[in-house]
Amino acid sequence: MQGLLLRYTQALLTQMSLTAACNRHHSVEQQLCRWFLLTLDRTASSELVMTHELVASMLGVRRESITEAAGCLQEAGYIRYRRGHISVLDRNGLETKSCECYGVVKGEIQRLLNDVQYKHGEAQAH
Repeated sequence: MQGLLLRYTQALLTQMSLTAACNRHHSVEQQLCRWFLLTLDRTASSELVMTHELVASMLGVRRESITEAAGCLQEAGYIRYRRGHISVLDRNGLETKSCECYGVVKGEIQRLLNDVQYKHGEAQAH
């Protein structure tokens, strides 16, 4: 159990440090894509129920910036949003628009916690 908690802590610290760097160096649109993808990785749905205000708060930016970035993603056909609901239509599109931070965090989580995710997925299959 201690080993698992240490690996989880390392994955969390990696995500936190990359998020700080990402928020400083990448566009709001790239950050939004990263955040959508990381959130989708933890849910079974491609539908997110949240407001632009909540997403802005999570990313530490103005709501207007989220509205503008989400509008660009919607025009590109990657998402569809209406008040409080965001549907991801093209996950691959989001991955191409996202900065490299998403891939690094995802890879580190898989590397450190792959055995746990496998067992969790196996339990769901039965």
